[in-house]
Amino acid sequence: MAFSSLSLPPLPLLFHHQKPNLPFLTSNFQTSFDYFPQLSTLNPKHHQKMSRTSSMKVQGSVNDLGIVERTIQLVQSSPPTWQSALLSNIIIFTVGSPLLVSGLSLSGIGAAFLLGTLTWRAFGSNGFLLVATYFVIGTAATKVKMAQKEAQGVAEKKKGRRGPGSVIGSSAAGCVCAFLSINGVGGEAFTHLWVLAFVASFCTKLSDTVSSEIGKAYGKTTYLVTNFKVVPRGTEGAVSAEGTIAGLLASVLLAFVGYVTGQINVPGAAICVIAAQIANIGESLIGASLQDKKGFSWLNNDVVNVINISLGSIFAVLMQKVIFQS
Repeated sequence: MAFSSLSLPPLPLLFHHQKPNLPFLTSNFQTSFDYFPQLSTLNPKHHQKMSRTSSMKVQGSVNDLGIVERTIQLVQSSPPTWQSALLSNIIIFTVGSPLLVSGLSLSGIGAAFLLGTLTWRAFGSNGFLLVATYFVIGTAATKVKMAQKEAQGVAEKKKGRRGPGSVIGSSAAGCVCAFLSINGVGGEAFTHLWVLAFVASFCTKLSDTVSSEIGKAYGKTTYLVTNFKVVPRGTEGAVSAEGTIAGLLASVLLAFVGYVTGQINVPGAAICVIAAQIANIGESLIGASLQDKKGFSWLNNDVVNVINISLGSIFAVLMQKVIFQS
């Protein structure tokens, strides 16, 4: 037959499969994977790159979180350290710079920063809060009727922005109390006395500032405490009913802050208020009888402030000792 003449290949060769050699198609597939990162599971190079990038991002997030946690832990250090005090003041002064600039000169801010750091180190955030409250209320009182005070020539210079001399004069006694507390002078028995004296010093100064500024703004009748002679507003050593009442309320408010923050108890708060009023009477006597007098040119406002707040602290400690012994 005709079929018998055909020469067919062996049967195994008919079923043998040869792998196609398509280099162009293969290279195109590889190129497509290189251009599409979402197919990187099929491309080991991209998988490694994305793994490294992801791990770096995660590591960065962990490091940032660690820095924040360490910062919070440092600020909350108990007892406070110099490092926690410095860091806390840097943060607070940076955030509160608009308010600070309104009440202090640049050099005054520098002095206030040192005061804040020392206060935080000695008495922690509660002591700092007390000083901050004093600053806010005192600055607000100074700004009251500023135009009227300037027209009468009794306003604070530079729109009430106080310099380093005023800061030091207002905080000298408090700084001494802070140093005594940090160094443990007198031992455990005196620890509460330094805190009491610290609170009393700022109650005294706030009472003095508010009574003076409100008296100059609203005082209807001002008179000298030495002879009750009526004198113009702003006269050294002059007092008014309006200013005296405002100063009393200011000292009560600051003593209440000291009580709420746990620095003093109720009897201690009462002692601070009473000591502040006694010291302010003494300050008015000094102003009326000695300040601006011949031979006392050195007795300026800053020196009088140091005397005033020192008297407030001393009176508070003496009253506490007498009450405690009784």
